[in-house]
Amino acid sequence: MSKQRSPIADQVPWADRITPYDEKHMVVYMRVLDAEQDGADWREVARIVLERDPDAEPERTYHYWEDHLRRARWMTTTGYRHLLNGNREIMQ
Repeated sequence: MSKQRSPIADQVPWADRITPYDEKHMVVYMRVLDAEQDGADWREVARIVLERDPDAEPERTYHYWEDHLRRARWMTTTGYRHLLNGNREIMQ
């Protein structure tokens, strides 16, 4: 039985702590960061990882990609500390 993935939101719900959205989309964040590290074009990442069509809505898709990348970076600089400290006050 395959595990169904949570839908990827148009905007990441932001908070100063790890959210349920973050927990459900850690793999998406890792893939976005890996793609950036590899120098992948944002359009390719949007198409493959985020399942959006940059040709149909370039500006909207770019902001969508940028928002997820920004949150992924937050997870690597700040969010991970919540996991390491066991202080996972998840927003409801």
